Amino acid sequence: MSKYVVDANYRFVAAYQEVNARISQRQQSLNLYVSLVVALLAALVALKPGTNGAELPIEWLVLGFPVASTSLAFLNFKAERAISNLRRFLSSLEQLGELHEQLPSYNTDPQWAQGANKARRFHDYASVVLVAGGNAIGLGAVWKIYPERIAENPLVIWVSAAVAVAALGLLLVTPYLSYKPKA
Repeated sequence: MSKYVVDANYRFVAAYQEVNARISQRQQSLNLYVSLVVALLAALVALKPGTNGAELPIEWLVLGFPVASTSLAFLNFKAERAISNLRRFLSSLEQLGELHEQLPSYNTDPQWAQGANKARRFHDYASVVLVAGGNAIGLGAVWKIYPERIAENPLVIWVSAAVAVAALGLLLVTPYLSYKPKA
């Protein structure tokens, strides 16, 4: 029985393809979030008082905003952890044979790795802005369109706002989990 060895170069290429896939998934999660928020806003407007749908449980629909926000935060967190793990692996491969001392090493040299982290922060900023704005617009629309329903059930707004703030907190903490090379 012979042993097959996969060259470090192939492992490196495969890991980078996985990093790119995770970055793409992060972008797709933003698209999903925007689609959900727009759909929720459309439903709120379509079911406004005076239409046949006014007696539907709007309170349940309101919870969709923080649920979408929490899902985005969890997906962002998962992607960041996966990217960080893959970058640690790539750094290990860059250091084989001490070649990182002779060649530029994107994941091993703090200069390059920190620059990559700073660039990816704009995705985190976009996520925070979308979650803050999506929840403010959604909860504001509910407050304006259905004041009597909210007056009857104020807890739904408070729970929605609290969950949205928790999702924002997770999005704000996620950048601190980014890969950091050993100095």
